[in-house]
Amino acid sequence: MTVEQTYEEKLQTLSEGSVRLSFNAFKDVPWDDPAYAVVPDDERWILPSVDPLGGHEWYQGLSRERQIEIGMARMANITKVGWQFENVLIKGVLEYLMDLPNNDPEFRYLMHEVTEETHHIQMFQEFVNRTGADVPGAARWFRVVQSALPLAGRLLPEIFFTGILAGEEPIDHLQKQILRSGETIHPLMERIMQIHVAEEARHISFAHEYLARKAPRLPLPRKVLLSVLYPVIMRLLCDVIATPTRAFIKQYDIPHDVIKDLYWDNPESEKLLRDLFADVRVLAEEAGLMNPVSRVLWKRLRIDGRPARYRSEPAPKAA
Repeated sequence: MTVEQTYEEKLQTLSEGSVRLSFNAFKDVPWDDPAYAVVPDDERWILPSVDPLGGHEWYQGLSRERQIEIGMARMANITKVGWQFENVLIKGVLEYLMDLPNNDPEFRYLMHEVTEETHHIQMFQEFVNRTGADVPGAARWFRVVQSALPLAGRLLPEIFFTGILAGEEPIDHLQKQILRSGETIHPLMERIMQIHVAEEARHISFAHEYLARKAPRLPLPRKVLLSVLYPVIMRLLCDVIATPTRAFIKQYDIPHDVIKDLYWDNPESEKLLRDLFADVRVLAEEAGLMNPVSRVLWKRLRIDGRPARYRSEPAPKAA
């Protein structure tokens, strides 16, 4: 897409991209290739150092067998959280589409997105099944309230698509960080990440373009509400996506002080938290969602900072 394109032209570009480059959950992942088999005692399940938990001295001090066990379970649980979130996305998008007029180009693009997310759900759950890890995915509170969340797709679509970005941006950032690191990970996980990152680029682009177009045109009360909820939703759903649940922490005996360090109470983890939202801070500025009240919230939630110079800019290493 280019800045010179109209909104409708950008949607056409995204739709054509979905036709040219798309993936099938069972054709494009070599599930039965022996090189991709999920087997016990495989060091490729040890978490890379760029993963918050994988980089912590507590994890690195565990036995090799324990690192493999926790690494596989963490990857499986994050993957399950991913499909639970995408389940909400699909239901909310379908609610949103119910009110679109005929010939609206958003309809075609969003149906492409729904199709791709359906393949992601199949791919993610197949991965969980192959690991044999009986993981619950998201925190219990999210699984309880998720049935109501898709209604925002019809009633408050600007809030809904903010939530979509809040879920997509952190996992996209973390997956790109792992892929860019060059560290060894299991090839099955690597292939799934490659497919997910490739297609999520379109999904994130749409959500950015949608909010950049719609937010400035909202009635003032709804725009003010969005400016306040925007950072809150970002922070809340980041924790759903990125942090281990209490059940996971208890099952694998992860010390409380380790969790506190990782999420998000030391300089390195605070920097990571801010880095996750560099792109959406740009969007907030462009959409007129930064004001004195919302800026206070961004800071209080510890997700303020410099905006990215361009979308998906790698985070600087210096804190």
